Amino acid sequence: MSQLESTTAQVGDLRMHYLRGGDGPPVFLLHGWPQTSHCWHRVAGPLAETHTVIAPDLRGYGRTDKPVGGYDKRTMAADVAGLAAQLGFDRVAVVGHDRGGRVGHRWALDRPDQVERLAVLDIAPTREMWRRLDSDIANGYWHWLFHLQPDLPELLAGQNIAAYLGYFFERWTFQRQGLAAEDVAEYVRAFSAPGALRAGFDDYRASFPHDADLDNADFAAGRRVTQPLLALWGQNGLLGKLPTLDLWREYGEQANGTGLAECGHFLPEEQPDAVVAHLREFLGT
Repeated sequence: MSQLESTTAQVGDLRMHYLRGGDGPPVFLLHGWPQTSHCWHRVAGPLAETHTVIAPDLRGYGRTDKPVGGYDKRTMAADVAGLAAQLGFDRVAVVGHDRGGRVGHRWALDRPDQVERLAVLDIAPTREMWRRLDSDIANGYWHWLFHLQPDLPELLAGQNIAAYLGYFFERWTFQRQGLAAEDVAEYVRAFSAPGALRAGFDDYRASFPHDADLDNADFAAGRRVTQPLLALWGQNGLLGKLPTLDLWREYGEQANGTGLAECGHFLPEEQPDAVVAHLREFLGT
């Protein structure tokens, strides 16, 4: 990540840390849980050869502030939208992995004049996952239900943060060499900071009622992502067993995508070359 500069901006009441590098059309890279902007360390440099890359730590994550509240996706999308405006970008491309993809989805819905195109990595629409919740999905996404609980996840995971996060890094990857020991150590360090575990779980807790109510209202009103939408997922993960592209085509008018072979959940680190190739084609120059 030597090509990117680390800096902090004041976005409303939030001190937001972000990485920036390159020159050209702006693209925002939004990380997921249990990670930070560091997850783009094998993708950001190549993209910065043709684009201005902005990789923020989302509200509650990494070196960004961890307030009590504001973890609904509308507020988290407003955070990054405010950062984009502050940096002087009228139109941006957005790439989101995991929870960052859900923030990007809301950003594209709420501000279609600001988001020109959206790429989502290894997620299906949140509303659709809840609608399709069966034993297979519950077995793969049990942590969603656990993280919704008040206080208990912090109590149990806080006893051994490295072991808890390590469970996901070990179980959710196919190309395990993609997540080096120093990368895992960076995420453990980030989630060991005061308030970090609570903030990450609050991201999930905002699913009900805030995010679900907005998603249901949008779908009922016929609101869809009208911008070009690219969906990428790991064929060796849970989404490889779902009709992921068909699901996104119910929520995006211009949705296309593909699964990545020999890949689990952490696409930017497991298959960075493939991710860069697909994003370059999608983003253009």
